[in-house]
Amino acid sequence: MQSILIQSDIQKEWIQKLEAQKAQFKANAAQNDIQSRFPHENIQWLIDSGYTQLTLPKSYGGYGASLEDMVILQTVLGSIDGATALSIGWHLSFIGELFESNKWEHSQLCQLAEDVKQGALINRAVSEAETGSPTRGGKPLTYAERQEDYYVINGVKTFTSMSPALTHIVVVAYIPEKERVGFFLVKKDTEGLSIANNWDMLGMRATESHDILLDHVKVPLTHLVEIKGEAPAFENGWLLHIPSTYLGIAQAARDYAYEFAASYQPNSIDGTISDLPVVQQNLGKMDIKLITARHLLWSTAHAYQYKCQNQSIQSELSASKVVVMNEGLDVIDLAMRIVGAKSLEMSRPLQRFYRDMRAGLHNPPMEDMAYHQIADIGLRALQIH
Repeated sequence: MQSILIQSDIQKEWIQKLEAQKAQFKANAAQNDIQSRFPHENIQWLIDSGYTQLTLPKSYGGYGASLEDMVILQTVLGSIDGATALSIGWHLSFIGELFESNKWEHSQLCQLAEDVKQGALINRAVSEAETGSPTRGGKPLTYAERQEDYYVINGVKTFTSMSPALTHIVVVAYIPEKERVGFFLVKKDTEGLSIANNWDMLGMRATESHDILLDHVKVPLTHLVEIKGEAPAFENGWLLHIPSTYLGIAQAARDYAYEFAASYQPNSIDGTISDLPVVQQNLGKMDIKLITARHLLWSTAHAYQYKCQNQSIQSELSASKVVVMNEGLDVIDLAMRIVGAKSLEMSRPLQRFYRDMRAGLHNPPMEDMAYHQIADIGLRALQIH
């Protein structure tokens, strides 16, 4: 990790805390992956230590971490355990975005803040098998019908990361009477809500991102916390938690390859394979790719919190995900080439890094949408001038 880029006190404090937990967090990573088991112990430590209050503003009793703080700390956590980082990242980014945008009523924000300080974990449930990624604009088939003084929600949500540990879920559903899409705050212990326990994927297995089943789930009218499109447009930088995690995974692969190269000494050569020009070339390539991705991602996070109101860095936000993923995939490929056939051994972490990294391709924004969005911004700029 580039210490020159670590600046704030909150970054220094939490990096020290995370590094102190590294051995414990890594201890069960392999078995959690093989068994598709959620890292309960890691998440509980993050709750108990206050990490889940990181992006909660100080005015609400949290740590008040900036986007830049979150990105750097999530990169560190991702290098320790990718599944833990991606899982908790959804909570941190939701809290950061929500309290920055102020889309909910003040009383609702206050209640959620109190819940978070008591250990609550929150994530959205937006994806559906029939619609694909929600970022592509499909209308949800999950629907909410008003009956007297409550809504009744029915439907199935997919890819709900951290589902075993969540206490609060923001469910996206179509409201027929309004002909609009709404966001409903649902407590996980609400009658009619259940977890399908059907997560069986190649990558990010330990996130346990099961389907959420909603069978006549009743929620109060006040739990319709937002109507899609009613709030002012909001440039959301908090999704940078996604490339942060994957940058961390790529960093972990790089570190493993370096340690392997410096210690592996086949009897066909004098010294270790780190002396071989081809290995040194691949080690250097990995570092250049990581430096490129790291500086784009972290500088974008820095720019986000200091940009003027009339400025947009949407292109940088979209590009950060694309660059981190593509460079990160290359880094892991190079690491596996350095380690050779041993990189495929299930007892080594590189095969898990490879599988987890592939999962990031399917987190938002998708690469084709990022290219389209960036091109659209450039073309509209030409029309303005």
